[in-house]
Amino acid sequence: MNQQNQNMNTQDTCETFCFDEVKVNRVQKMVEEVSGVESLFKALSDSTRIKIAYALTIEKELCVCDVANIIGSSTATASHHLRLLRDLGLAKHRKEGKLVFYSLADDHVNQLVSIALIHSKENLKKR
Repeated sequence: MNQQNQNMNTQDTCETFCFDEVKVNRVQKMVEEVSGVESLFKALSDSTRIKIAYALTIEKELCVCDVANIIGSSTATASHHLRLLRDLGLAKHRKEGKLVFYSLADDHVNQLVSIALIHSKENLKKR
């Protein structure tokens, strides 16, 4: 490894190993609370599903046909993605005659999507 790579690797790691046992024990127990949250982020990490979720922050409710046209897919594909969002508690639906309308499950999901978009835009400006 050349000198430049060695310097880059040591800039973001500790040069000696030590830890605060009290902090580690306290935080380690609390960190278990996030178990299961990864599925929420995994669902939103798909480019199609984040587009759908974002569309539902703009329009509070969309039918499956609207979503299919927005993302440029078949209604079956849109329905599949919406069902996954619903199954994970990120979206909810209601049926009106032969139409199925979807909306975000609650304001927390709206905030997650909106904040992620803001963060992404700010991050692009920093580059």
